Amino acid sequence: QVQLVESGGGLVQPGGSLRLSCVASGFTFSLYIMRWYRQSPGKERELVAALTGGGGGIDYADFVKGRFSISRDDAKNTVYLQMNSLKPEDTGVYYCNAHFSQSHTNYWGQGTQVTVSS
Repeated sequence: QVQLVESGGGLVQPGGSLRLSCVASGFTFSLYIMRWYRQSPGKERELVAALTGGGGGIDYADFVKGRFSISRDDAKNTVYLQMNSLKPEDTGVYYCNAHFSQSHTNYWGQGTQVTVSS
């Protein structure tokens, strides 16, 4: 049974930091591109960051470059999103996604709420 379980969301003041975690199970984690998406109120879900396995390529959305950092620990089947210098517009539900490009398979977590507000 495939599971992606996110944690680490919460309420933080502007300028603050949060670290999201996503623990995966039920598939070969190291073969999958791991991504973080977010869905802000009234907006469509958008890609935040992506990281391939084995120390491969990293990609960030322009609106988080220099503030967010994605990393993964394949031994722990876990992907992280370190979020610094948070802004109110970063508010939303953050989702973990696992993508296997050869079969176009996608798995999703249930999401974790991030609220940036004073």
